[in-house]
Amino acid sequence: MDGWDSPVGTDTTVDEALAIFAALPAASYLLVLDEAGRCEGLVTRASLAAFLARSWYSERTPVRDTHHQRGPFAWPAMPLALAAESMRVKRQDVWPVTDDDGRVLGVLTARAIREALHAGT
Repeated sequence: MDGWDSPVGTDTTVDEALAIFAALPAASYLLVLDEAGRCEGLVTRASLAAFLARSWYSERTPVRDTHHQRGPFAWPAMPLALAAESMRVKRQDVWPVTDDDGRVLGVLTARAIREALHAGT
């Protein structure tokens, strides 16, 4: 499991999220947290690509109203092979890991899972 940073709120506008991506060129995703700090989902650069024209629509659209990855999320005791298969089926490269209260503990990445499974063989 990897650490995470750069969360955004559900009310963050698409333009604000795009500005965060522009400021963090290496970032491929932003975690979306609700008002209580629980994980609501994950937004990627690709999921915001339709908004790159930066129209009045993107200035007013919150990320909660975009098409982005939502739960259920991985849990800490989930077997790695099950997480890998779930991510493969869902075609996800990144998957948040949350506790029982929905708070983010970290993220699983497809690359890290491949490395861990390879190291275990």
